[in-house]
Amino acid sequence: MNSNTGSETRGSAGGASENDASADVRRPASLADENALDAFVADRDAALVEFYTDGCGICASMEPVLGNVARELDLAAATVNPRDDPPLVERFDVRSVPLFVLFVDGEPVARRAEGFIPGDDLAAWITDRLA
Repeated sequence: MNSNTGSETRGSAGGASENDASADVRRPASLADENALDAFVADRDAALVEFYTDGCGICASMEPVLGNVARELDLAAATVNPRDDPPLVERFDVRSVPLFVLFVDGEPVARRAEGFIPGDDLAAWITDRLA
């Protein structure tokens, strides 16, 4: 499994579980791999996932923004480190981080990889795509 050294705010490397359901809109869930990601988005009408890597300062600074936007929009949010999961990197064409992917009904519908994104901009981007 992945070690999350250098980013204590990312939480455990384990996948989301039923016990995490109430935490979905309070703090982004930490997903371990592609299977955990698929399970997370399959159980929700809409979800936002941040792809990050350890040591990425911008990624770390986006986690609280992600949590705030998720609370504001009542949206499930999660983070996943694709570094040690080449199929995940290929599937989502991860070329830079942070990468945000918006899922609706378990399918990716939009992606954004522009470095730091202010909360208001991220919320507007999500709202426009869910309308």
